[in-house]
Amino acid sequence: MSEACPPARRLDPPPHDFWIFAYGSLMWDPGFPHLEVRRARLIGYHRAFCLYSERYRGTPERPGLVLGLDRGGSCLGRAYKVAAADGPAVAAYLDEREMLGGAYDPRWVDIRFEDGRRARAYAYLIDRACAGYAGRLDLDRVAEVIAHAAGQRGSNIDYLVNTVRHLDELGIAESSLHDVLERVQRRLAQPAPESDG
Repeated sequence: MSEACPPARRLDPPPHDFWIFAYGSLMWDPGFPHLEVRRARLIGYHRAFCLYSERYRGTPERPGLVLGLDRGGSCLGRAYKVAAADGPAVAAYLDEREMLGGAYDPRWVDIRFEDGRRARAYAYLIDRACAGYAGRLDLDRVAEVIAHAAGQRGSNIDYLVNTVRHLDELGIAESSLHDVLERVQRRLAQPAPESDG
């Protein structure tokens, strides 16, 4: 996982207003000016614990897991409309925030709003060529990793709990994340094995 990720592309903002699709912390903490926010669905990608974190939610010795948009399924999130005048500053901010580790493949994607209308939006998809890509882990393995990892920004459990709480507050049902949380809580409730020492 210490190998460098391929060189990342950057957001080149268009000369008109545009949308950013958010699936994780950008949904509740965008950090950039926007004209409008709407619920939207991205088809063809789903929210998953598919990226190892060796810094913020883990260490090189015990990596944690963070969310990414991986291929398959769909993802309900939020879309932020950015004014053309703010485009360059928002692009620079997002590149700094999201592209530091080079784990994402930013692309223009099609999203669908709740009223059925469609739009193009910029989204940060997981780059499967990145060494930190975890692949499709089963939920027990995800829970095992999250239960024991911590990094510069805190425990991996806090990241999971915070994500579930915010998604619930936004009315976005994500049963697989609730399932992971229940599995982590069960693991933590189990007594530690006794040593033969």
